[in-house]
Amino acid sequence: MTMNDTAPATPLPAHLLNATAPPASGTPPQTVMKAYLVGWVPLGLVYAIANETDGDLSRGINVLMALGGIGRSLGPAFLLLMLVWPYTGWLERRGFGITRVLLHHMAMALIFAVAWHLLLYATFWLLYGPEVAERARRGWFIWQAMFGMMMYWAVAGGFTAYRAVQRARQEAAASAQATALLARTELAALRQKLNPHFLFNTLHSLQALVRKDAQRAEQALLMFSDMLRYVLDTEKEGQDTVSLQQELDFTRDYLGLEALRLGPRLKVQWQVDEAALAHAVPALSLQPLVENSIKHAFNPRSAPGLLTIRVTLDTAASQLQVQVSDDGPGSAQATVLGGKGLGLKTVSRRLALAFGPDSALAIDTRPGGGFRVGFQLPVAA
Repeated sequence: MTMNDTAPATPLPAHLLNATAPPASGTPPQTVMKAYLVGWVPLGLVYAIANETDGDLSRGINVLMALGGIGRSLGPAFLLLMLVWPYTGWLERRGFGITRVLLHHMAMALIFAVAWHLLLYATFWLLYGPEVAERARRGWFIWQAMFGMMMYWAVAGGFTAYRAVQRARQEAAASAQATALLARTELAALRQKLNPHFLFNTLHSLQALVRKDAQRAEQALLMFSDMLRYVLDTEKEGQDTVSLQQELDFTRDYLGLEALRLGPRLKVQWQVDEAALAHAVPALSLQPLVENSIKHAFNPRSAPGLLTIRVTLDTAASQLQVQVSDDGPGSAQATVLGGKGLGLKTVSRRLALAFGPDSALAIDTRPGGGFRVGFQLPVAA
């Protein structure tokens, strides 16, 4: 069967993965350029209506003359304000504080107003001569300076806002990626904790078996080699998830090994929904739960006991539910939660990291009432 390549992780939203920094210089990106062009449409319409009708809408509008007037008067401003894009990029790279940025824009607003005025003056000079240009200049100066500065602030504000949104998206993407990487790193570290924990405990069981029955110990070593291959394969591939079938097979091998040591004291009941076998579960997520029951419910007593492994697939809720229970002496809930054992805590943390807190281990136990531990995983419908 094919194993999954990586541990489940929350996918990043596409708009975060695709967020890219706006160009620091040159022309704006396509989306900004479209918005820039659209922003000039109402300004051009207002200018055309005001200039061609002189306040009297009944006079009508000569479209060609209106377009010519727009080009002469607003064309220079359109081109000059394109330079605000690389300028906002320069300010962003410099990392100035808000006060210094505002002072820069105040100065540039004045410079733009003067430059626009000079370009208009030069345009009228070339088209209509110095007398017309001079008369126009005297009528323009005050309103054009104010209007020009307002135009500059509107464009600079729009460009700056776009850059801020893009920067926020980049930071959100970087943060999400760092969080995902941290979770994967922690998952790998937790898996590496479980491996030596499993090896130590299993070798301890083999040692006890060697002292009692050398022939059974030899059989157990053969079973242990298959189990070790499973652990090493998942470690070598860096895979945190396997199919439920693989995890159940590994757990059966473990129980077979323990049965050689415990004999008739260990009775196992399997209640497994066949439809769940192909679904993915974290590697070494079931065996530590079983090992916990072996250690606390079977090792300390000589009477036979029942270990139940239940796996169900709830298609309505799209959940895979796994539970391990025994009829052993149980324990106080506080004692379990405050204990120093590694297995249950590590599995619980791995589940919470990979699937969220709702998938962490649920423990139900009390003195004399046995021990039940389980978890649930989301599955594809």
